[in-house]
Amino acid sequence: MTCHDYKDLLMGYLDNELSDEQRNRFEEHLAGCPECARELKEFRKLKAITDEVTLVEPEDRIWQDYWTGIYNRIERSIGWIIFSVSAILLAIYGGFKLIEKIVTDATTGMLLKIGLIALVVGLAILFVSVLRERMYFWSKDRYRNVRR
Repeated sequence: MTCHDYKDLLMGYLDNELSDEQRNRFEEHLAGCPECARELKEFRKLKAITDEVTLVEPEDRIWQDYWTGIYNRIERSIGWIIFSVSAILLAIYGGFKLIEKIVTDATTGMLLKIGLIALVVGLAILFVSVLRERMYFWSKDRYRNVRR
């Protein structure tokens, strides 16, 4: 076995999780390998420090504030999503009604009709594209919660 293989057994040795055979082979290796012996010594120090660490359970008030904040963020997110979808649908509906009125009006010129239709379609595509991109990057933004 190589030193790398023995390093995989290091934590098992410290936690007394190795079989007798594995422990004996590991101790033989330690006797001849100063690097692994040094690393074992460092891990023993680290284990002694971490064994003294205790988990402090947060107060009930802190948990209540945490869950209240989550519920508020979820409610606001749902509200903004519903508002945005409704606004998009109303804008699309209004655009179609406007196009319908202009297209069915016999006094309006053909060039104006085509131009308005192209304008509304292009605007709708642009709006949906920008909105979709913003929502995607907002959800993936790693620095969203960083204060500037």
